[in-house]
Amino acid sequence: MDYSIAISVVIPCYNEENNLKRGVLEQVYDYLNKQKYKWEVIVANDASSDNSLKLVEKFVKKHPGFSVLDLPHGGKPSAVYAGIKKAKYGYILFTDMDQSTPISELAKLIPYLGKNEVIIGSRGIFRNGNSLIRKLGSLVFLNFRRLIILPKIIDTQCGFKVIKTEVAKKIFPHLSFFKENITGGWRVSAFDAEMLFMAQKWGYKIKEIPVIWQDEDISNTKGNKTKSYLKESLQMVKEIWRIKINDLGGKYEKN
Repeated sequence: MDYSIAISVVIPCYNEENNLKRGVLEQVYDYLNKQKYKWEVIVANDASSDNSLKLVEKFVKKHPGFSVLDLPHGGKPSAVYAGIKKAKYGYILFTDMDQSTPISELAKLIPYLGKNEVIIGSRGIFRNGNSLIRKLGSLVFLNFRRLIILPKIIDTQCGFKVIKTEVAKKIFPHLSFFKENITGGWRVSAFDAEMLFMAQKWGYKIKEIPVIWQDEDISNTKGNKTKSYLKESLQMVKEIWRIKINDLGGKYEKN
């Protein structure tokens, strides 16, 4: 283990009250507090309408190394980017608040730092805990996406990724998401896929590592999950096409 490594953990947060109440931040703290490398945790609150912000602020006051950003609504990519800009260490881990991939899986990714600029967790083709419709939908999207872009990567959408901070700061301002007007809701988008596509095109090394994933999300304040899933799936298909079109139009050439 290279203990000179230092990691900023960025956790986007939108209406995560139920997940917070079951102790997800305690899990993150308990794990990181045992590690010998330097770390910080930045919770990026995307204008949650439930009690998420109050719960996070209360936690942060009692746990050193944790901080919270209270942001205007902008969607998940915007929350992640705010965390990137705040990060003080050389690598950033993006992880979801629900901890469906537990923070302890970071141990599987760390050995590949230094040799790769981007290390991504992979849930494989079938995801434990997903409904049949979500498993089928994921399989369709995976094959469609690999046909259009990133054929060698299995899982672009797993919310567990490490990226070199300086690389993240170069790529994120160029994501298509930030050229759009975002209003209402918790929009996820295919920003992960575009980020990885740009990283590959710009010559950065990407390593994909299998990680544990089990749906642990018990949030019930983000709206109807089935409707959101169908809406986001259609939107992501459109965005994959847009990435391909943008590439053909030369929009991803490195400056």
